[in-house]
Amino acid sequence: MKVTVDVVSYPMEVPFAITGHVFHDTDTVCVTLEDGGFVGRGESVGSYYLHETADSMKADLNTVIANITTSTTPESLQDLMPVCGARNALDCALWDLLAKKSGKRIWDLLAMSPREVITVFTVGMEDPAIMARRAAEATQFPQLKIKLNADQPIERLEAIRAARPDATLVIDVNQGWSFKELKEYLPACQKLGVAMIEQPLPRGEDEKLEGFKSPVPLGADESCLGLSEFEQAADRYDVLNIKLDKCGGLTEGLGLVRAAKERNMQLMVGNMTGTSLSMAPSYVIAQFCQFVDIDGPLLLAHDIKNGLEYRSGGTVGLPSALLWG
Repeated sequence: MKVTVDVVSYPMEVPFAITGHVFHDTDTVCVTLEDGGFVGRGESVGSYYLHETADSMKADLNTVIANITTSTTPESLQDLMPVCGARNALDCALWDLLAKKSGKRIWDLLAMSPREVITVFTVGMEDPAIMARRAAEATQFPQLKIKLNADQPIERLEAIRAARPDATLVIDVNQGWSFKELKEYLPACQKLGVAMIEQPLPRGEDEKLEGFKSPVPLGADESCLGLSEFEQAADRYDVLNIKLDKCGGLTEGLGLVRAAKERNMQLMVGNMTGTSLSMAPSYVIAQFCQFVDIDGPLLLAHDIKNGLEYRSGGTVGLPSALLWG
């Protein structure tokens, strides 16, 4: 088995702002596996809030490359590496290689009948008027995901709702509110028809959500990295956002799907603004989700070759075998 690890940077179309961060480019780590003439690929961006970078993920991968053989499977990889962005790239590459070697698509391997999905379009945090303009320009997307913090959140939301009265709105606070602020903003969010509020409180500071009945569904993102944190998140949130970058790959992502279904939680699949190579494995998780956020390539200045097809209405075409899986 030949294992290659590359760091590749992609510039953002425009600077992308969330709570506490502005991204000008996306640095990815790409794993390529070659075995018997077959090639599998996986990509990861990692989690900035866990201080993961492309270089740190490459270093993590270099510590396990010697243990990756033709007998390594996505399941056995779980014992080789902890939950991390680096494992995501390797896990997804193993799934891609497995599909290529078997001559089957990922859907056949998982006994699934895929459907095309509709993604949200993400509006980064800017002045209310600019956010409203970007929302208005995204008329082909019926669902919008709005980045907010504690600075003028309702003013920004009102401006977007005025510009897009037709849109389904999901807001993502990225840990930017206190519990007091959440309770203060909830009535306006409900009035403006917000479908879900993602990660309102800081990771590790959301115990007050246990027993709290929110009029708007609350979603866990940073508060649930993987299966080891699922039960606690399920006691506090209505929706689970599964990101392969944070949970360590498709294998654990599918485990989270099973766990959430047992608890009757709604599901969302998210992304860390990678290319279509990051979105393709997430497309598998999207099959189970009420909320789909795989618009990462649309935020980049350019995507990779054979990328996903983003069509009118927010529909995303099925990944081709040339891309992944």
